[in-house]
Amino acid sequence: MKLRHWQASVCVALTLVSTVPPGFAQQASLTAQQVGPTTPAAPQAVQNDTTGTPGLPQAPAPKLTEPLFLRPGLKDYSKGKFGFPNPLHWYTATDYPAPRLSNTPRLDDLLRDGKIYLSLSDAVTLALENNYDIAIARINLDIADTDLLRAKAGSSLRGVNSGLVANTLGGASSTITGGGGPGGTSSGTGGTGSGANGLVLSTNGSGPVPYAMDPLLTGALEYQTQTQQQSNLLFSGGLSTLFTNTSTYNFTYAQGFGTGTLLNVGFQNTRVTTNNPFVDFSPTLTTGFTAQVTQHLLQGFGTGIQDRFILQAKNDRRITDSAFRQQLLYTVNQVENIYWGLVSAYEDEQAKERALTQSSQLTEDNRKQLQIGSLAPLDVVNSDASVAADKQALIASQTNLEYQQLVMKQAIARNLNDPQLSAAPVIPTDRVALDRLPEEDTPIEGLISEAYANNPQIEQAVLNMKNNKITIKAEKNGLLPAVDAFAFYGATGLGGAQSPGALNFSTGEPYTAGSFPSVSYGTAFGNLFNSSSPNKGIGVNVSVPLRNRTAQADQARSQMELRQSEMRLQQLYTQIRIQIINGRYALTNDRAQVDAAQAQHDYAQQSFIAEQKKYKLGASTSANVLTQERSLAIAENSLISATAAYARDRAALLQLLSTTLDRYNINITDTAAGTVSQAPLIPGLTAPKPEAAPKPLSNTPPPPPTE
Repeated sequence: MKLRHWQASVCVALTLVSTVPPGFAQQASLTAQQVGPTTPAAPQAVQNDTTGTPGLPQAPAPKLTEPLFLRPGLKDYSKGKFGFPNPLHWYTATDYPAPRLSNTPRLDDLLRDGKIYLSLSDAVTLALENNYDIAIARINLDIADTDLLRAKAGSSLRGVNSGLVANTLGGASSTITGGGGPGGTSSGTGGTGSGANGLVLSTNGSGPVPYAMDPLLTGALEYQTQTQQQSNLLFSGGLSTLFTNTSTYNFTYAQGFGTGTLLNVGFQNTRVTTNNPFVDFSPTLTTGFTAQVTQHLLQGFGTGIQDRFILQAKNDRRITDSAFRQQLLYTVNQVENIYWGLVSAYEDEQAKERALTQSSQLTEDNRKQLQIGSLAPLDVVNSDASVAADKQALIASQTNLEYQQLVMKQAIARNLNDPQLSAAPVIPTDRVALDRLPEEDTPIEGLISEAYANNPQIEQAVLNMKNNKITIKAEKNGLLPAVDAFAFYGATGLGGAQSPGALNFSTGEPYTAGSFPSVSYGTAFGNLFNSSSPNKGIGVNVSVPLRNRTAQADQARSQMELRQSEMRLQQLYTQIRIQIINGRYALTNDRAQVDAAQAQHDYAQQSFIAEQKKYKLGASTSANVLTQERSLAIAENSLISATAAYARDRAALLQLLSTTLDRYNINITDTAAGTVSQAPLIPGLTAPKPEAAPKPLSNTPPPPPTE
C-alpha cells in the first residue's frame, strides 16, 4: 500500500512539473542563478555556439545593413559617365560637391532670448545634420562606389576606410574598435593594416592580375621626312642624295573579358614616297590587319578569378554601409553622453548656488547674533570660511558648465564663429526617467542573440571573411603555371603608283610608263579580307616558375589571414557577450545606486532642516549646521552622479545591442543623405522637476525591492 501511495505521489509530481509554463521555469532558473556570484551554475543547453561544431545551435546570422548602397546624394559614383551621344564625357573631370560648413536652420530656431533650449531629441537631430564625424564617414559611401567602378574596369581596389571617426570632443563612447580588416589586424577594408614598423600589406587583392575590362583604343599617327647623302652612287642610281617621306597611321584595340580572354586587334597603314630609283612604287601604300585572341587555360582562368575584384568591391560597399551605421550608433551615443554630462553640470551648478545661498544666509544670521553678543566671533569666522568655500565650488561648477556647453555645441554645430551662438548658454530641457527598460527584464541570452544579429562589427567581420575566401581562391589559382592559348588572323595589302624614276636593274634604263599598274588604297584594303595574302596561326605560351616561392608564400599567408579573421570573429562574439552582461550589471547597479543616493539625499535634507530648526531655537551651533549643509551638498552630488551614470549606461546598452536607431526612430537612409525629416523619438525622458520638499517622516516600512 505504501508503495502504491509513493508511486501515485511521484506521478502527480511529474505531471505538475510537466505542466509548468516554460517562461515560469526559465524565470525560476534565472532567479536561482541570481542567488550569488558563487552559486554553482545549473546545467543548461548551449544557447549561442559560434564554433561551427555540428549538432550545436549556432549564433544567428548577422542582419545586413539595409537598404543596400546608402548614398549621400543622387549621383551614383559606381557608374561611369555615359558616352552617348557625346563620347567626350568620358574624359571630363568630376567635381565633388563642396562640404557645407554652415549650421542647419534648426539650430537657430532653438535660440530664444539669448539661450539655446536643447532637448535630447534636438541634440541627436542636430548631430545627425551637422556633426563632422558623421559627415566625414558619409563621404566613405561615395568613396566605396569609386572602388566598385574601378573593379568593373578590371583595376585593383584602393580600399575604403571603415574605421570609426572619433574626433568629436567629450562623451567617449564604449564600443569595440579595430580588428575589422583583412587578417583581423586593422579597421580598413583596402588590404592594409597597421604594423609595428608602419604600413603592412595583406594578400587582399593579390593573385593573378585580371585583364582590363574597359576597351583600350590606341593610335599612332606619324609623319617623317628624311634626306640622306649617299657615299656610293652605284647603289643610289647615280643620285647623291635620297629623300624618303613616310606617313604612318596605326591603330590597335584591346579588351579583356571575365573569362580570362584578351582580344587584340591591330590595323597598320604606311605611305612612303621616295626618289630612290630602285623602288618601283612611289608612293607605296602598305596596309595590314591582325586580330588575336588569347585565353588563360590555368592561371587566371574563369570569371571567379577575373571578376573577383567586383565581388570584393561589393562586399566592401556593404562593409562601408555597415561602418556608417556603426558610426551613427557611436556618435549618437557620444552625443547622449555629452548631453547627460551637460545635465549633470547644469544641476550641479544649481546645487552649488543653493549651497551658497544657505551658507550666506547662515553667515548673515551669525553676524546679527555677533552684534547683540549672543555668538562667539569664531563661529562667524567659520561660517565666512564656508561661504568662501561655497563660492569657490560655485565658480568651479560654473566653469565646468560653460565647458560642457561648449562641448555640446561642437558636437551639434559646424560653425561656432557666430558670436551670438558661441555666447548663448545651452539649457538642457530633458531629464532621464527611472522607468525600467524592456532590456532589463529580457533574458540575457535573448539580449546576446539580438546583439549578435544587429551588431555591425560582426556583420563587417563576416563580410571581410568572404573577401578573405575570395583572395584564397585567387592565391590558389596563382600557384598554377601560366598557360595561354592564342589564335590570330591577319593579312597585308600593297598598293601605290609607279615611281617616275624607277630603274630597271638589269638594263639600267628607266621603266616605261605603265610597267607597274597602279593599285589604289581601296584595292589594297580589300585584299585584307579576301584571303589573297593571309597570315594566321595558333599557339600556346607556357610560363612555369620552377620554385614558385612567391606564390607559395602568398597562398599560405592568405590562409593565415583567414584563420586570424575567424578567430577575430569568435573574439567579437566573446567580447559582445561580456559587454552585454556587464551592461545589464551596470544598469542593475546604477538603479540601486540611484535609490541609495536618493535615500541618502532625503536623509541629509531632513537632517539639515532639523539642524536649522534646532539652531534657531538655540539648541545647536552654527558648526553643526555647516556640517549638515556639507553632508547635503555631498548627497546632492552623489545623486546627480548616480543619475547621470544610469542615463549613460542605459544608452550604452542600446548601443551594444545596436538597436539605438530603431528605438529612436532614426531613418538611416535620410541620415546618409544628410537630411533629417523626422526628429528622433527618444523614450525614457521626463521634464525637469524643481527641488522637491523633504518627504514627511513615516512609520510605515518601505515596500520590498522588486526583482
